[in-house]
Amino acid sequence: MMFWCYLLTAQNRINHQELTMSRLTITLEDSLYRALKETAARQGRSITKIIEESLVLRGIKPVESARDLVARARSRSKLSEAEALDLATEETRQARLPG
Repeated sequence: MMFWCYLLTAQNRINHQELTMSRLTITLEDSLYRALKETAARQGRSITKIIEESLVLRGIKPVESARDLVARARSRSKLSEAEALDLATEETRQARLPG
């Protein structure tokens, strides 16, 4: 039997900034779902938070992270906008490589 895990949709205003979350349905093996549910209960965190943190740890980040990376690269160098973007793209690719 497979379990469905839902990342719920929420829309809030935080510090004058709109936060929109999308809904996602995933299918997990029973044993993995049970382990995830037990971990969430043991840590006092939601399954959604654990999945979000796991994605970030694997290098899956929002567009804003890439923009921040470009801004930091430009502020620390004499690169043009295009050169900074190329550098940020390469750094992002390197960060996403397994191992």
